[in-house]
Amino acid sequence: MSISITNLTRGNIPYKGLPLSRIAEKVLGKKYELSLVFVGDTRSRTLNKLYRGKDKPTNILSFELDENQGEIFINPRIAKKQAPKFGRTYKNFLCFLFIHGAHHLKGMEHGSTMDKAEEKIQKLFKI
Repeated sequence: MSISITNLTRGNIPYKGLPLSRIAEKVLGKKYELSLVFVGDTRSRTLNKLYRGKDKPTNILSFELDENQGEIFINPRIAKKQAPKFGRTYKNFLCFLFIHGAHHLKGMEHGSTMDKAEEKIQKLFKI
């Protein structure tokens, strides 16, 4: 498992100490190459409009590049704003979003199967 993390925002993102590599390996496998990018509203909105047709910034976007490679983009400003609505701390919600994005990279779509798979990982890593 290879994961690179890039922060394209001006702020500090509290991802240190989160089990991101272990989560990615558990969900995606040992041979997966993952890029995690923290982005602001402008880039989030541009990607969301281009790939999903939605003209607004979003909390997370996932892009599968091939069977063993993908990218996750997280907008930390939106994540921080949404965390309390989900009864989570900011840091916990970042991890929650990461789990969600990883399952999309695995090819899963929203629904009960994805929900159960995410819950299993959340429980395993106490998220």
